[in-house]
Amino acid sequence: MKSIVQLLHFGYHQAMSCLFPVAIFGTLALSRVIEIPFIYRYDAILLVLLGVQYFMYRSGLETRDEIKVICMFHVIGLLLEIYKVRMGSWSYPEPGYTKFFDVPLYSGFMYASVASFMCQVWRRLRMDMTGWPGLAPSALLGGAIYFNFFTHHFIPDFRWWLTALVFIVFWKTWILYRVRTTTYRMPLTLAFMIVGFFIWLAENISTFFDAWKYPDQHQTWQLVSFSKISSWFLLVIISVIIVAQLKYVKAGRTNEFTNIC
Repeated sequence: MKSIVQLLHFGYHQAMSCLFPVAIFGTLALSRVIEIPFIYRYDAILLVLLGVQYFMYRSGLETRDEIKVICMFHVIGLLLEIYKVRMGSWSYPEPGYTKFFDVPLYSGFMYASVASFMCQVWRRLRMDMTGWPGLAPSALLGGAIYFNFFTHHFIPDFRWWLTALVFIVFWKTWILYRVRTTTYRMPLTLAFMIVGFFIWLAENISTFFDAWKYPDQHQTWQLVSFSKISSWFLLVIISVIIVAQLKYVKAGRTNEFTNIC
């Protein structure tokens, strides 16, 4: 009975942490079947998501610091989107006034939703880490992963080398999370893989509702390549590194996360 109660509490906090991603999927789905007069679909999506963020902040579902992190991820994601669309990796074929270099501004929210989930679940499950490698190794690895998304169009793709480095750098790192009065732990790399897989599922939902299109989806929708899971796996690492380091700075810790055993 206790395990069922624990599972229900865990599921509740996970669901509450996914409010913003769910709002994005709901908006994409509704805007696909309901035509809004006098406004382009991409512009309507942006207005709705701005409204959702305002509501979450005013209602206390997100803190001021979490909004700052979300804005940071919006910019990081938008820059990557602009570059990828320019390189032909995917496209946003519908018109819109809020498109910047052929990329709708709402697209940054899809990256920001990952940050929203990370911040929410960190706070709700009172997360911490043990064995954090420190600022220099994690920042250098995160930077290399981000830049590889850009450079692999011109030089060899180091994705699998970087993936191997992730397991080396974070092999001692565990996530600690709390459900009611019980503390659990999980290897950080396992958490990367689980979240990356669910983002891949979300990507399939998003492309099904025409949030964007890959080149092989212009004629008819197809399942997104399984290879994209590795891309999201690496993107989640960037998210965790940024959120974790910001939590570390805010907590005023000296050099690394406190070991809690």
